[in-house]
Amino acid sequence: MSARQSAFILARRLMDAGFEAFFAGGCVRDALLGLTPKDYDIATSATPDQVLKLFPGSNEVGAHFGVVIVRHRGEPVEIATFRTDGSYKDSRRPESVEFSTPEQDAQRRDFTINGLFQHPETGEIIDYVGGLSDLKAGCLRAIGDPVARFSEDALRLLRAVRFSTTLGFEIEKQTDDAVCSCADFLGRISPERIRDEFSKILTSNRRGAGLETLVRTGLIRHIVPEILDTIGCDQPPEWHPEGDVFTHTRIMLDMLEPDAPLELCLAVLLHDIGKPPTRTFDEEANRIRFNGHDAVGAEMTGTILRRLRYPNETIAAVVPMVARHMQFMNVQKMRTAKLKLFMAAPRFVDEMELHRVDCGSSNGFTDNYEFLQAKAEEFAAAPLIPPPLVSGRDLINLGLPPGPCFKEILDAVQTEQLEGRILDREPALAYLKQLAAEIRV
Repeated sequence: MSARQSAFILARRLMDAGFEAFFAGGCVRDALLGLTPKDYDIATSATPDQVLKLFPGSNEVGAHFGVVIVRHRGEPVEIATFRTDGSYKDSRRPESVEFSTPEQDAQRRDFTINGLFQHPETGEIIDYVGGLSDLKAGCLRAIGDPVARFSEDALRLLRAVRFSTTLGFEIEKQTDDAVCSCADFLGRISPERIRDEFSKILTSNRRGAGLETLVRTGLIRHIVPEILDTIGCDQPPEWHPEGDVFTHTRIMLDMLEPDAPLELCLAVLLHDIGKPPTRTFDEEANRIRFNGHDAVGAEMTGTILRRLRYPNETIAAVVPMVARHMQFMNVQKMRTAKLKLFMAAPRFVDEMELHRVDCGSSNGFTDNYEFLQAKAEEFAAAPLIPPPLVSGRDLINLGLPPGPCFKEILDAVQTEQLEGRILDREPALAYLKQLAAEIRV
């Protein structure tokens, strides 16, 4: 059963009990745009107590604010009582709510395109805020006074950019002016809430435009302020005819596939974040240099992602991509063993995509990318890193005491294995004995 069918059944039960019940907000907006809503919300005249009586065992976590989560065949549906909100002292939730009418409920919402209701049975659209005309015009407009809306919940600033980005809508001038003038309100919001909205912008298919809007409005100062230093950070024109680091990064984001994973999007965004602090001018060579920007950038990336409270697994995926992105220039010079180890990285597919857009947005070189594609086919018949032929236990059996030399010896045997010169355990043991004997000497 679909989410819409579950929501319809719950709305029908509310209406059969004598209450008003409408589909509300994003599900109405998305359906009118021809998109499939991810979930359905219901707005109703029933109070939370009345909802709980109709649907016993439902989640009362938001009942204080007029919201009850009801599950129907596994589908969670948010059922909210028509309400007006009191003051927002924490820039997140109202101090109090007062149950009201559909028209008053629509007025408390953020943007006109999110203030629409739909009758579940007839499909009639109930529009108290001019959302239909804005939807048709591709216009994102705050309901009422935009400064007041953003003062109530500063996360709406980021939501404005997200909806504009994901839907391709233009932010109406008064609303846009308010986003710019209220940008510092974002400092009131927790890193976790900022992170979640930022991730949605970065993984949208118009992520480059989203980044530009975050910069233009000043919101980026409260997300990744380091990005501002990439604006005007010029690069050697013979390698980067596209312009400064920010322009290069923005083009790369646009070159990614629409469904690019978050980790890749973050790595692209931050891959050159270390260039501004490492920029120097080599007088002798008469060119700009960014020596060590990959290592510096990896360290900065870890700091940024931890500041935004990204999960450890996300940080562990992104930081190595930033740290390794300059190594692609050397792949054709790598010995087979080193190349296989390089290609065996957990996110190598994403690293390849980062390299593709890195070159495609600047010098246009594809030789290293094509070389690695050919090597991937060549190595496809067997695991890149096969199981080791020997272990530390073999060294102990040879009478060698455990120590730092173990790794050096085992790495040397693995190199021979990866190069294809040793393929079986017997010659591996023989080579191990030779190395162990050299250590003793």
